[in-house]
Amino acid sequence: MYAFTFERPTSVADAAKLAAAGAKVLAGGQTLLASMKLRLSSPEQLADLGGINGLSSIKKEGNAVVIGAMARHADVGSNADVKAAIPALAALANGIGDRQVRAMGTLGGSVANNDPSACYPSALMALGATVHTTSRTIAADDYFQGMFTTALKDGELITGVSFPVPKRAAYMKFKQTASRFAMIGIFVAQTDSGVRVAVTGGGNGVFRHAGLEAALNASFTSEAVAAVKIDSSELSSDIHASAAYRANLISVMTQRAVAQALG
Repeated sequence: MYAFTFERPTSVADAAKLAAAGAKVLAGGQTLLASMKLRLSSPEQLADLGGINGLSSIKKEGNAVVIGAMARHADVGSNADVKAAIPALAALANGIGDRQVRAMGTLGGSVANNDPSACYPSALMALGATVHTTSRTIAADDYFQGMFTTALKDGELITGVSFPVPKRAAYMKFKQTASRFAMIGIFVAQTDSGVRVAVTGGGNGVFRHAGLEAALNASFTSEAVAAVKIDSSELSSDIHASAAYRANLISVMTQRAVAQALG
């Protein structure tokens, strides 16, 4: 490591001021600290959000579950309101990384980082979630803008995320064995406005699949999914899986997600 100053603000306003002045925000540290150890990131100042009260709350508000940015994965996965209202979201949180990662990693950190294979972005996209920041609200469809890229502006911090409660939903992930990130992750949600299908791990970032959504809106069955041809031309290919293999996984994992959602 190397020299840097460490700040621990006690309010969102103070944290936002530090971020606007150039401080790197520390949430769970699961990405940032590893990047610093590898010298891929070299911030001169860190602002730890762990001392701010209220950012880790999880509560049901009307027909939505509102989760604070500093809520740990383990807390999301075990929360009674989440398990009752959106069990698929609880299952997603319980499947992230390992026990140590779930004990430290945060919802806000994952959403702000927007790793192309992260799990949470698929939940936000499929459920039509809303990202709350220090200055505005952003619909999930507008928030994610590609690999490690979001709509957040310099100095803008996530304070929480509102997840509308779906009629039914399920998340299925085919894990990359070593990292436990999604080689392909599929979140399917049947909402009041129709079916939404979000894919993570397939390319430069999370995306919705129009063909699968159309098929499931016509018939919410695994057979409808199996009939959809998945184009591999824009999917990633690497040492873990070819684009064609990922295309097949999208179909298979979506079929399994639909079957689980149907119970």
